[in-house]
Amino acid sequence: MPELPEVEVVRRGLETHAVGATISDVEVLHTRPVRRDPGGSTGFVASLTGRTIRAAHRRGKYLWLPLDSGDAVLAHLGMSGQMLVQPTNAPAEKHLRVRLLLDGGTAEERELRFVDQRMFGGLATSLGGADLPPEIAHIARDLLDDQFDLDDFVARVRRRSSAIKRLLLDQTLVSGVGNIYADEALWRARIHGERPGERLSAKQVRELAGHATDVMRLALEQGGTSFDALYVNVNGESGYFDRSLNAYGREGEACHECGTAIRRVAFMNRSSYFCPSCQPAPRRRRT
Repeated sequence: MPELPEVEVVRRGLETHAVGATISDVEVLHTRPVRRDPGGSTGFVASLTGRTIRAAHRRGKYLWLPLDSGDAVLAHLGMSGQMLVQPTNAPAEKHLRVRLLLDGGTAEERELRFVDQRMFGGLATSLGGADLPPEIAHIARDLLDDQFDLDDFVARVRRRSSAIKRLLLDQTLVSGVGNIYADEALWRARIHGERPGERLSAKQVRELAGHATDVMRLALEQGGTSFDALYVNVNGESGYFDRSLNAYGREGEACHECGTAIRRVAFMNRSSYFCPSCQPAPRRRRT
């Protein structure tokens, strides 16, 4: 699933190529991606047609495009969603689901296309959501947000008995961190993902947050992480941060720090990757 750096790359592309444009026409080719719209596919088309895109914002892994009506287009990429800006005469993608015709703005007539193979993502109108869609108001700020409260995050983590990796993925604590960057940050901090939050010092939590911030900024500089063709930016280009990964996806390969083979274990229907030497498993507490 695209994480914060990948979604931020898409947001920047939308800011460059879609902001200022008017949506002159909307075509819903499959109703599932707009299933969460309060007015259904018909209401989605009616609420967007003729509206001008004022900005491109992000909260965690969600994107929203404020409209001149005071509403917003709320988007989540899910597992395989793509938002592409294409010339109107470009061939339709195989999994094209929604098409917005854009007039004016920064370039010639073009389309904003929502492409989604697995259709876990989607688009919806957020009524009155131009400033912040109420649907995502519960999601915490992310580590790249200037208003992120690090002291509060440290305190809340240290009050929890849950494993630290689960806490990093808790979008009500900190948004945008997913499986890939959690593993990378934990490797850099030399912390095992099963270590309970309450058994970490304030210094350790701060350093872990710093490593997560650094790794996501590096990923952002390289356009995000692309393991296949499902994640691309608005121009259809892949990111290259997968070439810089130290833990994630490297099962059996030598740790870049100590040479021990990276290990993979099952984690919440996914996988965790770590170095058993640099990130020793926490000791069980005696009862």
